Amino acid sequence: MIVYKEITPLTQSDVFIIINSEKIGFDYPIHYHSAYELTLILKSSGNRIVGDSVEKYSSNDLVLIGPEIYHRWDDDDIPPEKRNNAHVITIQFSKNLFDNTLFLKESFSSIKNLLKTSQRGLKFSDETFNTIAEKMKNLTTMKKFESAMEFLNILHILSLSKHKKYLSSDGFTSIKDGVKGDRVNKMYSFILTHFNDSNLRITKLAQESNMSTSAFGHFFKKCTNKSFTQFVVDMRLDYASKLLLNSNHSISEIAYESGFNNIANFNRLFKKNKFITPKQYRLNFKQSNNFNWKKQLSPNQFIPA
Repeated sequence: MIVYKEITPLTQSDVFIIINSEKIGFDYPIHYHSAYELTLILKSSGNRIVGDSVEKYSSNDLVLIGPEIYHRWDDDDIPPEKRNNAHVITIQFSKNLFDNTLFLKESFSSIKNLLKTSQRGLKFSDETFNTIAEKMKNLTTMKKFESAMEFLNILHILSLSKHKKYLSSDGFTSIKDGVKGDRVNKMYSFILTHFNDSNLRITKLAQESNMSTSAFGHFFKKCTNKSFTQFVVDMRLDYASKLLLNSNHSISEIAYESGFNNIANFNRLFKKNKFITPKQYRLNFKQSNNFNWKKQLSPNQFIPA
C-alpha cells in the first residue's frame, strides 16, 4: 500500500483554513498530513478509510481526524456520470495551534481532550451533526475575528458531544501517554512482544509482575479499562487488520500470524469487533485504493510518503 503525504495550504498566520468544495469529484489517494482535519460530507457516498477503519459512508458524514492518521474518502457508490456533484466542507488547523499559553487554561480543557481522542478518528452524528453542519456552512462566509470565534465554538460543541464514536481501533495508535510507572511499562512491553503468541496467558504476566493472577487482573483493568483477554484480542485484531491491508497473505495465514489458533474463532471475533468479515474488510480496502491521478486538484498536492 502506498500512503501519500498531503501538502496542506496552512500557513503560520492561519488560525484555520476552510475549503468549501462543491460540484467536484471526491476522489483522493490514501494520505496523511500534519494537521487536524474536520470533514463534513453533505453530498456523496462511497468508502471511508481512517487508520484501520474501513466503512461505507453516505451524505451527512462528519469526521474529525488527528495529525498523521492516514485516511481517504472516495465516491465509488456514485455512478461515474454523476461523480462531479459532491459537496464537501473541510476545516484544517495546525497540530501546534493549541500549544499556545492561552489554550492551556482550564476553559479549553474539553477541546484539548477532544483533540487527543481525535487520534483515532471521531465520527459525529444526530444533533451534533445537524448543529455543526449548519455552523460550518455559515463559517464559509465569515471573516477574521468572527470566523475564529465560530471555529472555537465548533470545537467546543464537538468536545461536549455525546453523539460520537471512535473509528480507528485503540491499538492502532500508540500506547496511551498517560499510563506511567515501571510496572505498567514492563507490562505493555511484554504484551507488545508476545501478543501474537497463541500460548500467551494472564498467568504469565502475573508471574512477570510478581502478582497473583486475580490481583494482576484488577490492576490491568484499572490501567487499560479492558480485561486482559479483551486487550490481547484487540491487539491481535488490530495487527490482523494491518496485515489484511498491507500484505498478500491468505486470511488463514494472517489469523495464525496474529495469534489466533482457530480460523473460525478469528472470523467470529473479527466480525464481532469490526462488523464485517476479514474477506470483505480486505475487499473494501482494495476497492478504495484506486486513485485517478487526473483528479488531483493541484500539482504536488499529494506526494509519496
